[in-house]
Amino acid sequence: MSTLVSSPARFRRSRLRRQEGLRDLVAETRLDPSMLVLPVFVDANVSAPSEIASLPGHARLPVREVPRIAERASAAGIGGLLLFGLPVEKDERGESAADPLGPVPMALRALRDASPGLVRIADVCLCEYTTHGHCGTVTAGGAIDNDATLPLLAAAARTYAEAGADVVAPSDMMDGRVAAIRHDLDGGGLVETAILAYSAKFASSFYGPFRDAADCAPRFGDRAAYQMDPRNGREALAEIAADLDEGADMFMVKPAGPYLDVIAAARGRFDAPLAAYQVSGEYAALHAAAARGWIDLRRGALESLTGIARAGADVIVTYFALEAAEWIGDR
Repeated sequence: MSTLVSSPARFRRSRLRRQEGLRDLVAETRLDPSMLVLPVFVDANVSAPSEIASLPGHARLPVREVPRIAERASAAGIGGLLLFGLPVEKDERGESAADPLGPVPMALRALRDASPGLVRIADVCLCEYTTHGHCGTVTAGGAIDNDATLPLLAAAARTYAEAGADVVAPSDMMDGRVAAIRHDLDGGGLVETAILAYSAKFASSFYGPFRDAADCAPRFGDRAAYQMDPRNGREALAEIAADLDEGADMFMVKPAGPYLDVIAAARGRFDAPLAAYQVSGEYAALHAAAARGWIDLRRGALESLTGIARAGADVIVTYFALEAAEWIGDR
């Protein structure tokens, strides 16, 4: 009678999972602080940091406080800051976005002197600067006037570049805005300023805390007429291709978490640097769950960021940037 002898398993993948060092050694996806970008709200109306209730740990900052957050970011090894501005006065056309003495240009000049090694990215949009809260000018009938918005965006981008922005990041989703900005920058001798286009920005329900922080919720209607329909993935790839063709140096998918399929598809098709924005609603949801004891904040945040990187993002804009950099270093 023969005796059956069990043979060793040839493929026992748990061998490489049994200790942390082995897991780290063979990890396919690696997070690094240098790939993280921290959003910063610069408010011309405050003289001290003003906490944002819907974004725990974040505040609207006066210009003089921005170098301090930059010092923390530099010390943590974070790749850059993404600046948003809240002006003293808004107008129907958002023309104050291009004011050289506005909050973003003032902050950029302060950063240029205080943290020259940190990448300075300026968001380019009109929503924080218009009285109606839309990302472009509107017609008498309340529709977005795409073409009338382009020179306003270009003027703002040029102002930011002149103030010291390394990268300008149009987030408005107007057709043709990358070409308009590139033309204006090059015409002004600012050929070295890069463009990070929010190419696939979806009309998402996850922007709520940001709109509170930046005081830019639309006063009427919504942004579905110019931001992307969440149901459309192939269209996102067409938007990205168009922006790259117009001169974008990098492109972005926003939000990140609900659109990992779009990030992965874009990574497979385009070689340009890909950024993904883990938006305010994603951040706030993790904080809310952690506050109720439903998840561990550190593990949840790092897992979500790892998923974004695994999908193909080279750059991650996240409100967790400072904490994540510390957590990555402690691993």
